[in-house]
Amino acid sequence: MIASAPDVDAMADAIAAGSPRALARGLTWVETGGPRAEALCARLYPRGGRAHVIGITGSPGGGKSTLVRALARVARARDRHVGIIAVDPSSPFSGGAILGDRIRMNDLALDPGVFIRSMATRGALGGLARATADAVDLMDAAGWDPIFVETVGVGQDEVDVMRLAETVIVVSVPGLGDDVQALKAGILEIADVHVVNKADRDGADRTQSDLRSMLHLLPHAEGAWLPPILPTVAAREEGIDAVVAALDAHRAALAASGDGEARRRRNARARVLQIAQGLLADAMTHGDGGEPAALVEDVARRALAPHAAARMLLTMARAPGLSPAGTPRSREDGT
Repeated sequence: MIASAPDVDAMADAIAAGSPRALARGLTWVETGGPRAEALCARLYPRGGRAHVIGITGSPGGGKSTLVRALARVARARDRHVGIIAVDPSSPFSGGAILGDRIRMNDLALDPGVFIRSMATRGALGGLARATADAVDLMDAAGWDPIFVETVGVGQDEVDVMRLAETVIVVSVPGLGDDVQALKAGILEIADVHVVNKADRDGADRTQSDLRSMLHLLPHAEGAWLPPILPTVAAREEGIDAVVAALDAHRAALAASGDGEARRRRNARARVLQIAQGLLADAMTHGDGGEPAALVEDVARRALAPHAAARMLLTMARAPGLSPAGTPRSREDGT
């Protein structure tokens, strides 16, 4: 049953008041999607924007979950209320999260000052689930700060996190022959902080040296933030204080330089475009026929060029009171 406006309002107020139970239910709404999820997000979005959102990405086996656990423990020692979104691979059978990260953070789950949510990718590329950004908004509005977003761990394709997080940590480890090579393929440039985890292994110095060499090849504006390269042994919580100091320093640098505002605009632009693309894709693939289906048929018969069909679809999407599928838009209250 779709929630009515009073139900959505009550849920939004409970989340903003800090109710973990309401937050858990709201996150379920968001993962399910639909009008009530959109209405809930619309009510809570203006109440956010305060949390330090930290993305953690890197190759599989790098110890991202262990690093998140160690960083969360430091934040808790500072009496901060920590939110964690762990994006896990989807089960091929149920479509749900496999919960490997939740298992590795089991001790944190007992702390009322830590809120952990595992989310399934459900086939989404880029290392994040489709609802991750909305989930961050809900946690932010509920007062959780910092919020750690751990990507699924698929390697070089995990660049979506840079469009969500204020600060991005890229984790690498020594001993994986293709690890730094994978960073070259695209993930290197998104890092605000580089962490070489499992630095007690042979080859840690070489990994740091390789990263340093590659960073020198990237263009940097004068006075711009230079990503530090920090060794850690997260399982023993060694080197974690230096990482926390780097996170604080990066946030301060963003505020002082004005780059933080530029990054927020960049992230907002990317998010709006991603949502718009999703809405159009849904209209094309899950609509009830009508004009979008007719456009596809015309393109298939080569009676209409694909670019022209795409522009016509955008024109239909802009029609007053219509969705891309040509059906009346749902009211914001979800009724």
